[in-house]
Amino acid sequence: MQKLFTKEFRPGEKWSGLIGKNKYIHFKALGDNANVSILLYNMRDTSERYNMPDTLKAQYTAHLTKGNVLMSDNGRVMASITEDSLGWHDSICGHTTRKMTDEKYGKTSYQEQGNDFYRCGEENFKIELVRNNMGKRDIVPCVNLFSKVYVDEDGSMNYVSDHCKKGATVTLRTEMDIIFVVSNTPNPLDPSTEYPSVPITMEVYDAPKTDLMDECVNSRDENYRAFENTWDYYNLLGE
Repeated sequence: MQKLFTKEFRPGEKWSGLIGKNKYIHFKALGDNANVSILLYNMRDTSERYNMPDTLKAQYTAHLTKGNVLMSDNGRVMASITEDSLGWHDSICGHTTRKMTDEKYGKTSYQEQGNDFYRCGEENFKIELVRNNMGKRDIVPCVNLFSKVYVDEDGSMNYVSDHCKKGATVTLRTEMDIIFVVSNTPNPLDPSTEYPSVPITMEVYDAPKTDLMDECVNSRDENYRAFENTWDYYNLLGE
């Protein structure tokens, strides 16, 4: 596979970019208890974006792992999870806010700490969305890669602190041309009182075209229909 792009995210760092379909996006944690929050939007029409409720209800799950797909609000597959060393990624906790970050880790600001101030997911997402002609109103529930959060019978959510170990990996495959937004900020339920300092690498490779025998296509009937919707979309565009 040809490597097209590589980047190391420092703690708190953000990024966004255009990534075409049929690409692998490979993440690797360079320390324990990593978390990277991601958002996905249709490159051609940003009103179509990752939809957490549809993704979870269609696949009868509350977490994501190999074989699962990330669906849009138009019933199409934006990305698939093709490899996963952890078996569980958080889909329900969302991102951190400025208030949450200040209360948990101590108040900081760029004016006083410079680039060492503690960044939050909400601010990172807003900045990157503005760079892509969107804004705060376009923020939707994100996926938190590398984090495990389970829900008890009473509805309480529990963060598993020892879930992600150094060297853990997860690979997405893009099924649509997307705007991909990344924020290396803590999971909102991370109980640590010190701001996590876990760098993460992201590499992008060419991927073969998804076929009918693919695990992600066949893991559920709902997945198959979502792939059909995606293929129809591109067939009508002549691609």
